[in-house]
Amino acid sequence: MSRLDGKIALITGGASGFGASTGKIFAGEGAKVVLTDKNVDGVQAVAREIGNAASAMAHDVTSEDDWKRVVEETVAMHGKLDILMNNAGVMGTGASQDIEHMSLDEWKFVQEINSDGVFLGCRAVIQAMKDSGGGSIINISSTAGFRATPGIAAYGASKGAVRQLTKSVAAYCGRKGYNIRCNSIHPGMVRTPLGEAVLKYYGDLEESAEKRTQSVPLGRLGEVEDVAYAALYLASDEARYINSNELVVDGGMLGGG
Repeated sequence: MSRLDGKIALITGGASGFGASTGKIFAGEGAKVVLTDKNVDGVQAVAREIGNAASAMAHDVTSEDDWKRVVEETVAMHGKLDILMNNAGVMGTGASQDIEHMSLDEWKFVQEINSDGVFLGCRAVIQAMKDSGGGSIINISSTAGFRATPGIAAYGASKGAVRQLTKSVAAYCGRKGYNIRCNSIHPGMVRTPLGEAVLKYYGDLEESAEKRTQSVPLGRLGEVEDVAYAALYLASDEARYINSNELVVDGGMLGGG
């Protein structure tokens, strides 16, 4: 028996990076996956690659109406919803994010997607998961949610918000008896489009990558599968007593080595 047999998973930001990799791994473990993204062509391509276990939907995670539609269509298609992975996120527009020079527009842009989008997702799936007898919400935060990020203040603040929101959702659903778990994953530096955007904020891409690699005790940057397999654990019944947890996937960087 596969680890996610019979489960229905909704994954945002499914056109690339963590979302695409997680969709493939979840489907390989028996789940039906619904991948969503604003990049419609990209997310449809990933769904086609996965095959019959996957479907794709256009989705703006900042829209309450879109969240309502995506959840309703998922339940109409599959009869229930067991797993949500709030993965969609941005680094920013490329404008300054240091506290002295950052514009309010830059701040709002990052918070709306990275923080508001996760809030809307958590809120949108609770009733569907209650109707399914419970579920697992997995929020993608970052090691930036733990440590100072002087050059990328908006991004770091948004990921800190996800970290705290996760705990609030976990406590609320637990005390209500909904059997809905909520946990966060905190990736370190991974060579995804978003990860490379982070590196570019600190200078030349390859030089920044080499410098960051030197700070990782395991001696390499992360791969998307490292995060996807962490999500697989949290989505599975193996993690049935894991709630309000912060799963750091960074090769030991936060620990200092």
